Amino acid sequence: MKFTLSWLKAHLETNAALEEILAALNTIGLEVEGVEDRGAALANFRIAHVVEAEQHPNADRLRALKVDTGDGKLLSVVCGAPNARAGMKGVAALPGAFIPGTGITLKAGEIRGVKSEAMMLSAREMGLGDDHSGIVDLPAEAPLGEAYMRWAGLDDPIIEISVTPNRGDALSVHGVARDLAAAGLGRLKPLPSPAIKPAYASPLAWEIADPRACDYVLGRAIRGVKNGPSPKWLQDWLTAIGQRPINALVDVTNLFTFGLGRPLHVFDVTKVHGKTLTMRMAREGESLLALNGKTYELTPEDGIIADAAGPEALGGIIGGEATGCDEATTECFIECAIFDPVRIALSGRRHDVRTDARARFERGVDQALPRLALELATQAMMEICGGEASDIVGAGPEPAWQRQASLRFERLASYGGDDVAPDRAVEILQSLGFTVAARDAARVTVNVPSWRNDVAGKGALAQAAELSPERAKAAAEGCAEIEPECDLIEEVLRIRGLNTIAPVSLPVSGIIPPPAFTPKQARASLARRVLAARGMQEAVTFAFMESKTAALFGETPAALRLENPIAEDLDQMRPTPVASLLLAAGRNAARGFADVALCEIGAAYQDVTPAGQAAIAAGVRHGATPRHWAEAARSVDALDAKGDAMAVLAALGLPMAALSVTADAPGFYHPGRSGQVRQGPKTVLARFGEIHPRVLAALDLPGPAVAFEVFLDAIPEPKRRKKGAPDLPAFQPLRRDFAFLVDEAVAAEALIRAARGAERTLITDVALFDRYAGDKLPAGKVSLALQVTIQPREATLTDPQIEALADKIVAAVAKATGAVLRA
Repeated sequence: MKFTLSWLKAHLETNAALEEILAALNTIGLEVEGVEDRGAALANFRIAHVVEAEQHPNADRLRALKVDTGDGKLLSVVCGAPNARAGMKGVAALPGAFIPGTGITLKAGEIRGVKSEAMMLSAREMGLGDDHSGIVDLPAEAPLGEAYMRWAGLDDPIIEISVTPNRGDALSVHGVARDLAAAGLGRLKPLPSPAIKPAYASPLAWEIADPRACDYVLGRAIRGVKNGPSPKWLQDWLTAIGQRPINALVDVTNLFTFGLGRPLHVFDVTKVHGKTLTMRMAREGESLLALNGKTYELTPEDGIIADAAGPEALGGIIGGEATGCDEATTECFIECAIFDPVRIALSGRRHDVRTDARARFERGVDQALPRLALELATQAMMEICGGEASDIVGAGPEPAWQRQASLRFERLASYGGDDVAPDRAVEILQSLGFTVAARDAARVTVNVPSWRNDVAGKGALAQAAELSPERAKAAAEGCAEIEPECDLIEEVLRIRGLNTIAPVSLPVSGIIPPPAFTPKQARASLARRVLAARGMQEAVTFAFMESKTAALFGETPAALRLENPIAEDLDQMRPTPVASLLLAAGRNAARGFADVALCEIGAAYQDVTPAGQAAIAAGVRHGATPRHWAEAARSVDALDAKGDAMAVLAALGLPMAALSVTADAPGFYHPGRSGQVRQGPKTVLARFGEIHPRVLAALDLPGPAVAFEVFLDAIPEPKRRKKGAPDLPAFQPLRRDFAFLVDEAVAAEALIRAARGAERTLITDVALFDRYAGDKLPAGKVSLALQVTIQPREATLTDPQIEALADKIVAAVAKATGAVLRA
């Protein structure tokens, strides 16, 4: 909501400075978004008279001027503007003035032998537009020596406030003035009550064919109008808040929209077909060419204003172009109506029409204002455009807006946290327009003013249909008792000043606060840190993608198809975050960043049930490893992805020795260069591997690319155990190396498991440290070298004991894999 200081003072009698007004707005809940003081940069510019204008003696494109700035002294000015001439009035800047359009501070100087003691300004140099074709040419009646900003009306600061959705009354300058007056910053100027004497019968009548389209409507015609530009003061106000002045009749309706929060609309009577304007719901196939130049295809859920030819306005939102008023209008008809806020909001969203009228109607307008607003608008239009008014015609019952609310004084302290004296609380409510209906020592009952739809209102939310009648009745009675009182508490406290309410800490449940993260959130956070430490950059991608692309990574059930996607190529919930990361890697590669490492903590979708959504820590590496002085760069491979997945699992506390790897990854991974990490035969904890060439080709992504997925939901909750003394053996460990000759089809993991299981009480670790295959070995055989760590517990092992243990290891490996110890 924007308004100028002068517009505010047209409704508020106050001597408060701008800073006081801004501070008060913040303390009463109308948060100031910004203030634009357009005149501050123009404060030193004066209206000047060009007395003489001659050709510069030493330059063809310059002119030598003699300029009077109002003090009677003629200043020499060198000017290059083609429109500079004797007798004109313009805007002059004196030495020392800052020129906002060029960013320089003016200095007196000499240009090709002629002194220049001032500067005549263009609009662009003053920061008032892009026009630099010549200096500003002012009317002859512009007062010599006057400050330009004051004469041009630019000394009027523009205030912008943030209005909460419940405060429809604050979307008007009069409503803001009322709140400031209640806060003690002046006196609210009452609205005049003109009585316009009708001169003839209205040429148009109203009909409400469907109450859903409109509740109540009034109208009046004015004939003999001369519709032209609106007065300068009105144009200045509208321009300042970002509105484009159109013509006097339309500008007056905008004046009331922003000034009183009362949207109006004017029809050109000669353009209306028939003698009746009808409030009804639109019919199938009807459309409206609106004032914004767009055509809207209407639905039976849209309330419209129609004449004999069809729709002429989308009621409460936007008028139609066919019956709009222009400079040729000689008779207009003013519409002033009450519409259903919910229907206005739904229609506006349906057609994506955002207007100032819609913003006010969907929040609720003053229910008692239509007749007075119609009289005031008639008076304003007749004062500006002339003419005479018809009688007022209407349809529908007047709104029954009268209601009451009660406040228990002790609730201001017990619920609101501020001890306010009863007399002060009543005074505040009365200053906001509430009137006292009854009062005793404990409570006050007030009549709610017609403009406060948010206080003791019926609300827009319906009760849940599944509630039993008894519970629904009790809930409705409770809301009717509690909510109006809470509304009054809020009014008293905000006008008293939100800054006066003492801050109170929330109660704590114990000395040690509970964990901020759930175990699932903690796992996700830890996985994110581990992957970042491994050089991966986190990406945040959409959880949906093109169905054709999603099909490359898994099933795409129709139940996971989006009914209303934000784009045609984002119509399917993704089966894995790997798909989104590969698309991101492709976009990076297309822009010259081929070597990327991306990760994401996101969701994968298999079906519409909660169990069908999995939390996954996924990552993609594409291209080559980073260049390093110690080793050459190489293409990424499956082991890079396995390392990422294993690092996450290890950080999450999984017993790594109990995990196994199987070569049964899904089809979008490369067969033979991928695997799944399991804990037991059924639980899959992670996947990793190279991406299948078929998938890379479909994505137009040059290989190689590797990926991994860690299924965070599959990781078991850590068991809570009491911490005991750390296991610190008193004896030094020893290590022995074994090289086995084994069939190349045998997995190295099988050897590691067999060696570890040979003597679990003494063997603490088994690691593969070498693999050899070559012509020195039999065909189909490879050599795998294991390092076994042995940790004595009770005494240092003797040589015979070590040899016996070594034999046991060799036997276990041979039995499990058929491997033999190399000589």
